[in-house]
Amino acid sequence: MNAPVPNILSHISKVPAADAINLALGRPLMMPRVSFVVPTLNEAKNLPWLLPRIPTWAHEVIIVDGRSTDDTVAVARGLREDVKVVMEPRRGKGAALQAGFRAATGDIIVMIDADGSMVPEEAIVFVGALIAGADLVKGSRFLQGAGTDDMSTFRMLGNWGLTMLVRMLYGGSFSDLCYGYMAFWTKHVPTLNCDCDGFEIETLINVRALKNELNIVEVASFEAPRISGLSNLRAIPDGWRVLKTILREKVRSPVSLVAYGYP
Repeated sequence: MNAPVPNILSHISKVPAADAINLALGRPLMMPRVSFVVPTLNEAKNLPWLLPRIPTWAHEVIIVDGRSTDDTVAVARGLREDVKVVMEPRRGKGAALQAGFRAATGDIIVMIDADGSMVPEEAIVFVGALIAGADLVKGSRFLQGAGTDDMSTFRMLGNWGLTMLVRMLYGGSFSDLCYGYMAFWTKHVPTLNCDCDGFEIETLINVRALKNELNIVEVASFEAPRISGLSNLRAIPDGWRVLKTILREKVRSPVSLVAYGYP
């Protein structure tokens, strides 16, 4: 079982946390609208586990399907009448997430995989940290109370090396880089300006959040093996794409022009 929430939050960036006084003023706290974005590719057998467990307080659930050849879309619609389906013609997790971000109408976006490896009930911890003052909340499999049953030793070493490289080049104190369970305020989508199509999108979001000095918090998360089917992740080619993203971002503009009011 995960540790109590106060013990599993870890600030990453140098931006200080929200002033606790604001939480003690007794002002009414409005629950933000939360959009869950779920990229899918042949996940018909996994959605019956995932979709019923997404919290009832979700504002919307967006399935972004990338050319599934099974009954993914029909299964999704059968499980949730209110599911929003976006058909993405481009291949890749990054392309699917970009489409989901554009379709989201909530105040907060939660990214979660469809394969059953991420626990939907953990989302309240992510949302709670955002309400408490974070700009972006990232799951970590390597904090106290977290864990993984889905990473090989090879992938774990690769993730560690890439995480250390980001810490060396950009600062911060990430404990886990290549993990896609995260949440952020929708208003930050232009700042993150996601413009990649593959699995490297998670790293791109993390690095651009650091570059733009967003208030980043890590929370403990447990990763289980996917329930059914084979992962589309390829450790070496996708690791290479992640590495190129880390290095490319270092020579690009230090911050998004959105930070200066452009466009």
